Amino acid sequence: MSDTTTIRISRTTHDELRRQAERRHQTVGETVARAVGLLQQESIGRDLAGPLSDDESQWLDADAG
Repeated sequence: MSDTTTIRISRTTHDELRRQAERRHQTVGETVARAVGLLQQESIGRDLAGPLSDDESQWLDADAG
């Protein structure tokens, strides 16, 4: 059995998670895990879309020869 824990969420949020899980033929836990993964991707995307640091710019401009 996997290691689990309990979190408190509103009934409305739980109902929506259940509906999303049913649409995807997943468990609520699988749906939450997917949501967390998407949040991580969103964060990475924001980081990548931001301006480069001076070190990053220098590295990209460096002569590869």
